Amino acid sequence: MRCFPAGITFAEASIGRVVTKPSARGGGVGHLLMAEAIRALQQHWGPQAIRIGAQAQLKNFYQQHGFVDMGLPYVEDGIDHLEMVRAA
Repeated sequence: MRCFPAGITFAEASIGRVVTKPSARGGGVGHLLMAEAIRALQQHWGPQAIRIGAQAQLKNFYQQHGFVDMGLPYVEDGIDHLEMVRAA
């Protein structure tokens, strides 16, 4: 994963490229990684809103971490994506 302060990728702070290898999927590693990304981002830059560009198929995953679909779908690299925001 990568964490960015506000103003780099979006006006808000952001998290990108959250990846787990296929053999590690389904065991909760992705949830641990996302929770750590949120914690690290807030530790470095303080509590604030976080905006992500999420693959549409992972909407429910990100909703479990407090992200809300902003209704701004787009296609990147042939994959449907959503802009999602987690309130501060």
